[in-house]
Amino acid sequence: MGSIISAIGGGISAVIFAIADVLMTIVGAITTVIVTIFDVILDILCCRCCGSRRAGRRTGRRRVRNSAY
Repeated sequence: MGSIISAIGGGISAVIFAIADVLMTIVGAITTVIVTIFDVILDILCCRCCGSRRAGRRTGRRRVRNSAY
């Protein structure tokens, strides 16, 4: 009789752990999406605040002055 109750308890425990794992996966996915959205928003804001001057330096493009020889 004790082994039957132990088996039932083990089954219930396995179901609870499986549900907990699914919930943790869902929470992790939602957190990843929220963090990604904030990263995109911050990237857009930083591009607007810094302007194109920094982008030019990052790519290595330089202005060439016209010199008369």
